[in-house]
Amino acid sequence: MSIPPGPKSRIPFRYLRTLQRDPIPFFSRIANEYGDATQFHVGPQQIFLFNHPDLIRELLVTQHRSFHKSRVLQRSKIIFGEGLLTSEEELHKRQRRLVQPAFHRERIGRYAEVMIERAARVRETWRDGEVRDIHHEMMGLTLSVVAKTLFDADVDQEADEIGVALTSLVDLFPTLMNPLANLLRKLPLPQTMRFRRSIERLDRTVYGIIDERRRSGQDRGDLLSMLLMAVDEEGDGGRMTDQQLRDEAMTLFLAGHETTANALAWTWYLLALNPEAADAMHRELDTVLGDRLPLPDDYPRLTYTEMVVAESMRMFPPAWAVSRLAIEDATIGEWLVPRGAVVVAAQAVTHRDPRWFPDPDHFDPSRFTPEAKASRPKLAYFPFGAGPRICIGEGFAWMEAVLIVATIAQRWRMELVSRDVTPQASITLRPKGGIRMRVVGR
Repeated sequence: MSIPPGPKSRIPFRYLRTLQRDPIPFFSRIANEYGDATQFHVGPQQIFLFNHPDLIRELLVTQHRSFHKSRVLQRSKIIFGEGLLTSEEELHKRQRRLVQPAFHRERIGRYAEVMIERAARVRETWRDGEVRDIHHEMMGLTLSVVAKTLFDADVDQEADEIGVALTSLVDLFPTLMNPLANLLRKLPLPQTMRFRRSIERLDRTVYGIIDERRRSGQDRGDLLSMLLMAVDEEGDGGRMTDQQLRDEAMTLFLAGHETTANALAWTWYLLALNPEAADAMHRELDTVLGDRLPLPDDYPRLTYTEMVVAESMRMFPPAWAVSRLAIEDATIGEWLVPRGAVVVAAQAVTHRDPRWFPDPDHFDPSRFTPEAKASRPKLAYFPFGAGPRICIGEGFAWMEAVLIVATIAQRWRMELVSRDVTPQASITLRPKGGIRMRVVGR
């Protein structure tokens, strides 16, 4: 066993600023320079980057018990509490058991009607030739979908305020990477106060939904009703407290719309840059749907549209990296990962590796035909993670993205007003400052 090569610096925290401001080019550079396994230090913290599907599988699947979520995500408990994203071991298993039924295939099929209805509502508000920030539009749309499907709530009147709060959290999230984050969080600094106000704003919405449901006592057949009534029959027989409900609701509320909104925004951006792919998708929509709105049963028939979304998430993965903290010494491949080290597997790097995706900066949905997928290692592409902590809402997100793209693209094409669009790698991969697009009727 040995330690992989990597960049060296005599300045203890030299790479911290880079990781906070622009981590993807840094990870890409060291992967290209040092290979599939590399490591470096930020102060006393040792960080590994693994960029081969076999190593990623060992990290996330076969040896997952040797790792917890990294300290950055643990610090994000200030936002998510002990929700599925941040909880560990028995608590995580218990919460996942209670949440899982909400994402069974037949239930997701019922959610599809809401996805289509909300997308159709949005497309009717647009006018030919007007310019819109398509990222802002998709954030509002997916917020409406997740609130209605999982919590049977309408938050349209609060969408702008919630959007501002979310953007504030995303902008301030890199401060959680600072070694002094726990101290900074307690100081009355302007950014700390904005952070707190944003969380308080989101808490108002989430606790309001929970309180209204407790008072009504209604079973509306949604996730929140299931969580309120759920009894952990395999464990202690207990029910969720308001705090646990809040943590799971906040996790699903934010993760359930933030990542999908980003995937949709990047999809419209890439379709505008690649009109041949857009034409092929529109031909499929005309053939499968004609002039009628999509139906839930159309989802498996929209194969090219799904390939478009998949290729978008390859080039701009909304969850751009997975990080883990070694809780014991582990061996990944030929490499020793000591206890306390942080290990990163970056979708944003692996998804653009030319070994698995030739000409990786070219948008090509045909990479996701069944034959093409079978020809490469499975974890060359892992937009939702892998292993026991794979995103619980993966099926929900695929159906939502495909049906929303289909519903809107029936009526509209998108043209970029400016190609000056910059990815912002924070807690998710957002387009910094949005994407201004002109909507053009078909």
